[in-house]
Amino acid sequence: MTTGPDDPGPDQPAAHPAPPTDTSAGTGTGTGTGTGTDADVRRRAEEKRTERYVWWYLAYFLFGIHLVAFVMIYAVRHGK
Repeated sequence: MTTGPDDPGPDQPAAHPAPPTDTSAGTGTGTGTGTGTDADVRRRAEEKRTERYVWWYLAYFLFGIHLVAFVMIYAVRHGK
């Protein structure tokens, strides 16, 4: 078996056949083998958005803790 200049080498993956088409796209009853149904895509988008909200809540919480800590330090140092 000989290889030519157009054959895939170690840096190029071999060509793969096209993935099977999911005929149930949009119905929410897919088997999970394709790129995903509309419901699955919406679920992933909502999960990403929810995760972003969690990070914002964590940032506000940590900011609040530090603000309270600085106020308490100020009160202790300047109290009589």
